[in-house]
Amino acid sequence: MKMIKACTLPIMAALIIGMSPVVASAASADELDRDAKQALNTLYQHNPVAKKIAKQSRAILVFPKVIKAGLVFGGSYGEGVLLKNDQPANYYNSLSASWGLQAGAQSYGYVVFLMNDSSVNYLEKSKGWEIGVGPTVVVVNEGVAKNLSSSTLKDAAYAFIFDQQGLMAGLSIEGTKISIINR
Repeated sequence: MKMIKACTLPIMAALIIGMSPVVASAASADELDRDAKQALNTLYQHNPVAKKIAKQSRAILVFPKVIKAGLVFGGSYGEGVLLKNDQPANYYNSLSASWGLQAGAQSYGYVVFLMNDSSVNYLEKSKGWEIGVGPTVVVVNEGVAKNLSSSTLKDAAYAFIFDQQGLMAGLSIEGTKISIINR
């Protein structure tokens, strides 16, 4: 059983990513820049706390569209841009694989606000940042957002998931690996 799981997970993730139209390296830098700005505007319109956090952040990592699909085994893929001082600094991909009780497909966007220089340096110098390892990332939902203010922002990074579309129960960025795209 362990061998089946070990072999099937990477194969399913590769199939899901391969089936996702217009993802892997298809987006140009200009398209990613445009989509990132539009995604941030959407997030800020629906969540004013995100806009306040953005003003205090050192950098913003924006994944405008991530595709996730699964049937027991699943995966997700998206491309994004790191913004420093509202300017593109580099491009990254977001990849995850999972297995368990899951069925469906969906798309969503997510933004990670990097609050200090050490979290920005970690992202830029690591050979791939796995969310859950390295700087602490707080996923902000409505309950967390109500308690955030400029004086309570103590963690290294804050993530907002938004613009969910499709049918799939549960969504998490824990275990997602973020790697630089060499363009």
